[in-house]
Amino acid sequence: MSIEDEFAAAYGRAPTAVWRAPGRVNLIGEHTDYNDGLVLPFAIGLGVTVAGARRDDGMLELRSRQAPGDEVTVPVKDLAPRGVPGWAAYPAGVAWALREHGVDGASLLVDADLPRGAGLSSSAALECATALALCDLYGVTFSRTELARFAQRAENLFVGVPCGLMDQSASLLAVAGHALLLDCRSGETEQVPLPFEGLAALVVDTRAEHALTGGEYATRRGQCERAAELLGVASLRDVADLDPALRRLHDPVLRRRVRHVVTENERVASAARLLEAAAATPGRGPGAELGALLTASHASLRDDYEVSWPEADLTVAAGVDAGAHGGRMIGGGFGGSVLLLCPAERVAAVRAGIEAAYAAQEMPSPRIHRVTPSGGAARGA
Repeated sequence: MSIEDEFAAAYGRAPTAVWRAPGRVNLIGEHTDYNDGLVLPFAIGLGVTVAGARRDDGMLELRSRQAPGDEVTVPVKDLAPRGVPGWAAYPAGVAWALREHGVDGASLLVDADLPRGAGLSSSAALECATALALCDLYGVTFSRTELARFAQRAENLFVGVPCGLMDQSASLLAVAGHALLLDCRSGETEQVPLPFEGLAALVVDTRAEHALTGGEYATRRGQCERAAELLGVASLRDVADLDPALRRLHDPVLRRRVRHVVTENERVASAARLLEAAAATPGRGPGAELGALLTASHASLRDDYEVSWPEADLTVAAGVDAGAHGGRMIGGGFGGSVLLLCPAERVAAVRAGIEAAYAAQEMPSPRIHRVTPSGGAARGA
């Protein structure tokens, strides 16, 4: 049954329209966003779809095809932070963030082919599809950049996840065939071409689910803020010379956190320059150099930021051994997915190598997707 037909069966009328927002893969730049740093995500074909229609009674009714029987109905005027549980908190938070701008009641039905908990930003995709839907239904106009900030505000304040702006920006601003270079301090963006001819990007869902409402993510953010305070800078983005900064910090944990953030920003800038040079030089593939940056990022996330997990480490090692140029964990950490960049002709071998490594460790088989850089959120026909 199509989402339109299921909406009609659930609500007794056809939806006004359908909106879709993609998930994202962050090519490089992890845990830099809330440190005012640089990130380089791209949107993928997997995403979240929302069918919707206005209501005249001020009620927000939320249903999901992935959570049958878990419907939520609440007056928009009564929405309050932490007031809606589970998956519905994300679309409800968007309605809460937009209600002072004229958004009111609506019936929404959600569908997704983007796995939750896989580090592909299913929450931001849900927020962004909902934001487009509610704004269209009520004739509210905001720029994509402004909408990304409303979605971030919903996740920060309503849901309670202290995320940065990267995921929402990628979902709303992405251009097919490009990565989005985002300066999380200024909000400036640049579309960076991804010359992936002859290359394949594989996303390996390790099936170790993560939940960013857990304390470890907030702990890392607090450690970065404490380190910036001790160093006398507004954020770790302002650390220009790493070695003197590290000598000023006596806490070895804070030193590791700072080293990751500073070196990761450098890796993002290097990756963007590498991709631009490759795009300007036909026949010059960025695979080996870009792969090395990804693997260095993973080592930093594993050793200095301490957010990796066993399946991710196994996936990177097995993928590289099987012929991938490089790879790294993506997302907040503690579970989720790994990105591997490999020659197109090595895809089958890399898949086989990873599956064999999981089998040898008696781990559940991972889910492996080949992804391409896709366009951002949009209203359907």
